Amino acid sequence: MPKTSKVKKKLSKVKSKTVKKPKTKTLSKPKEINKGPIKISKTYIPKDTEKYMCEKHKVFFRMRLQEWKKELVKANNEALYNGSMDDNSISADIVDQASSYTDKNVEMKAINRQIKLISEIDKALLRIKDDTYGYCLDTAEPIGIKRLMARPVAKYTIAAQEKHEKNEKVHADD
Repeated sequence: MPKTSKVKKKLSKVKSKTVKKPKTKTLSKPKEINKGPIKISKTYIPKDTEKYMCEKHKVFFRMRLQEWKKELVKANNEALYNGSMDDNSISADIVDQASSYTDKNVEMKAINRQIKLISEIDKALLRIKDDTYGYCLDTAEPIGIKRLMARPVAKYTIAAQEKHEKNEKVHADD
């Protein structure tokens, strides 16, 4: 009889070890789930003293890009539906016709530039999701808060941007 009681003790020890392991695994998961969305004030401005591209920075630039996109879409809609683009009156004067054509052409070029800018904003928003926003696509170095404040859709550091522009100029000359 004493032999069987020893076996039972060994089994109970083994069982208690297996029960403890899952408890430690489940404790680490709630910590990850408890992270809530970061809220910033409307007057918040990123500072160089904060960690570069921390969650506050990402939220700030996401909000700024989304607001910029809304403004561009609204301006494009107004230009397309309320601008001189709908002016179908044909003037007998050749100078008036040429002037009207030039005005429409300038408006269309502006709208096309804004459409391209909206596309760049969408790409920047995707980079924020991918955690690559704020870092150069060529060198992976930080672009810098000041540059991103001036040009939120910036993809390259100043040095890398100059290199790209130089390469474009060389290829354009060919």
